[in-house]
Amino acid sequence: MQYETQEFRAEAKFQRVSPQKAKLVLDLIKGRRVEDALQTVAFTKKRVAPLVEKVLRSALENANYLSEERGLNIDVDNLYVKMAVANEGPRLKRIRPAPMGRAFRYQRRMSNVLITVAEKKRPELAKTVGEESEAGGKGKKTAAKKSSLSKRAVKPAAAKKKTAANKSAK
Repeated sequence: MQYETQEFRAEAKFQRVSPQKAKLVLDLIKGRRVEDALQTVAFTKKRVAPLVEKVLRSALENANYLSEERGLNIDVDNLYVKMAVANEGPRLKRIRPAPMGRAFRYQRRMSNVLITVAEKKRPELAKTVGEESEAGGKGKKTAAKKSSLSKRAVKPAAAKKKTAANKSAK
């Protein structure tokens, strides 16, 4: 039976922060457990940190709500941040007054923050625990025997070649 991991996401669009600055905080939480990620974001001093925390909590609540609605058996404590991305949104074009009646153009960047959480993959469950441990133990022993035998077989052959080469050199 193949177990499919369920993903839950939350997105905050058109946020007035550049994607480059948002990525600094998002890189801190990628791959972490949700609980650890929330702690990390809570103590981060960047201005975008409260926004990232809000999106992360939203993704967590989406996971909680959808698991109840669909009847999925999801352990919220076992969730981790699978993906955290800040994509570029539209830019606001602005004009700054410059000397001698001129104007300089600049752009205010926006970003779309996307966070996806998923449950850690479960190992495939065998019918009984005893069969799994026995099968795993036999496979490991045979692999170890093969590797040790092949090493032993190579060493004497190499030694014979060296001695034969030494005799012919004399």
